[in-house]
Amino acid sequence: MTDRSPVMSKNTYDLIVIGAGSAGFSAAITAAEQGKTVAIIGYGTIGGTCVNVGCVPSKAMIRAAEVMHAHSAAKRFNGIDAQTKLESWADVQTQKQKLVDDLRAAKYSDILPQYETLSYIEGEAKLVTGGVEATGQFYESAKIIIATGSHSSVPPIDGILSVPHLDSTSALDLEQLPKTMIIIGAGVIGCELGQMFSRMGTQVTLLCRSNVLAGAEPEISNALAQSLRDEGMYVHCGSVYESIKQGDGKICLCYHYKGEVRHLEAEHVMLATGRKANTAGLGLEDMGVELAKNGGIKIDEFMQTNILGIYAAGDVTGTDQFVYMAAYGAKLAANNAIKGNAMRYDNSVMPAVVFTDPNYASVGLTEAAAKAEGIAVKTSILDLEHVPRALAARDTRGLIKLVANADDNKLLGAHILAPEGADTIQTAALAIKTGMTYIELGEMIFPYLTTVEGLKLAAQAFDKDVGKLSCCAG
Repeated sequence: MTDRSPVMSKNTYDLIVIGAGSAGFSAAITAAEQGKTVAIIGYGTIGGTCVNVGCVPSKAMIRAAEVMHAHSAAKRFNGIDAQTKLESWADVQTQKQKLVDDLRAAKYSDILPQYETLSYIEGEAKLVTGGVEATGQFYESAKIIIATGSHSSVPPIDGILSVPHLDSTSALDLEQLPKTMIIIGAGVIGCELGQMFSRMGTQVTLLCRSNVLAGAEPEISNALAQSLRDEGMYVHCGSVYESIKQGDGKICLCYHYKGEVRHLEAEHVMLATGRKANTAGLGLEDMGVELAKNGGIKIDEFMQTNILGIYAAGDVTGTDQFVYMAAYGAKLAANNAIKGNAMRYDNSVMPAVVFTDPNYASVGLTEAAAKAEGIAVKTSILDLEHVPRALAARDTRGLIKLVANADDNKLLGAHILAPEGADTIQTAALAIKTGMTYIELGEMIFPYLTTVEGLKLAAQAFDKDVGKLSCCAG
């Protein structure tokens, strides 16, 4: 993409944004809408991780895999038989890529001409005194936002660098569906893509050092692990990786599991052990920009680094690595850079979703996190067998756990494992945001035969046996 703007001849801007993903565009548009001259300096494919190799392609493939699972789901109902068949993995990939290409154009490339004061410059950027160097030129600005995203990390396993391995990007672009796959890491990416490949027909072994979705409520972690096992995946929690090598066209992983040394072979190994901030080559050290312990750029509540006028947002900060949080933080950074630091980053009521089936959705504090803050808590755990929607769907996989302050009964956290959990969590987020008690939530009117009604039942379950209630939650 070529430079285009009447201000380019001066190479001076009110704001320079490094990074052309969701955070970068959010910051740039926020400033451009206020009439500020803005330069986005992007390197690589415009649009960043989410639209190109993350959220969009992965969720498209997950949806396709849900259809492949229809034959198993149909067995829950008497008198129904459903059959599905993967006729062409290549066609699935082509359709997925068309969606990516269309959204990249609609949400990134095509909107650039709509902002007269916004310029796009392609090239590797480096911070220098007074601005940024890119494409062999100096671009001047007193305000800079770094939004360069992150990349997949490689775990320290003996031999890993000499073995061809996949990350989430390359796994989603495989030209042929593998028969077998090892996935190292059972976080968001490992669980989502592991289930997707399994439903498509790959024999998947999912390994992790601790638990599935480490950091989630243990009841939910255990339930999701069992749900994945029930679908035919091998899930080995508590694995300790020893070494990995390639031979005879297969990848062989040596690891310790349940006190035994095991050797596992597969066509491919995918690494899903987290992501690291893209900070290399930005000149951060020369400028004195501090990094956090996890390698992300250290920022304050206003999104500003320790250097006046330099801000950061999105995955490059190493925190809250969700696309909507990147866009939210970048908007704050842009406003603070333009108007002065007045808007504070607040992730206290940040909903998060893992698109497994059942979905895992959460907001607020876990029981352990609340106790770590010295809060006396009470909890409620509701199995989905008490939710009429789940009974009607003959799908009671999952549970709802609520966490409340034992002193004033205010909701502190909600954690849902349910087939429609992703579309239920925002109600809990609003309840926590407005300071509702679990008693108030339990007294609200909810529509019958919905998954969100489970929140009402879970709230009532703090003080009563919901199994003794009539329909409509009493």
